[in-house]
Amino acid sequence: MRHPAVTKTPCHPAASNSRRDRRSNNALPPLLRHNTGMPTEPDALRIDRWLFHCRFFKTRTLATKAVTAGHVRVNGERPAAGRRVQVGDRIDLVRDRLHYALEVLAIPARRGPPAEARRCYREDEETVRQREHQAAALRQDRHAMPRTDGRPDKRTRRLLRERKER
Repeated sequence: MRHPAVTKTPCHPAASNSRRDRRSNNALPPLLRHNTGMPTEPDALRIDRWLFHCRFFKTRTLATKAVTAGHVRVNGERPAAGRRVQVGDRIDLVRDRLHYALEVLAIPARRGPPAEARRCYREDEETVRQREHQAAALRQDRHAMPRTDGRPDKRTRRLLRERKER
């Protein structure tokens, strides 16, 4: 047990030798303390995280693969997965053979519900119409294909190949 007269009081809170004092938030000067208030909005976010947070991809890994494969363009340039996206950037995305032209309106803090994600970007009206038209055409093509019960036989495979080549 220590005698009370032997203990020294530090002249600065950060100069304390106690482990507890060194780890606590109050041991630092006011400018170096961690912000304990509400989280602030980030001003930029990695492109793969932005695509994941805005629900264009189900996983961040899929978003990263799309960026590295060249399916994403930021302001007309092919970015790396770590490229930072800011408000006002233009993103061109091809997903499932469908084209998206987006303008970044906000940087999401988390992967929230779809309504929250939609507030982070604005889509070009022309690309929305083109995408709906292309999706309808793809559905129509699928309905025109010959239908088989199970695995197609040799003749049906030949017909499928001929239609695909057209």
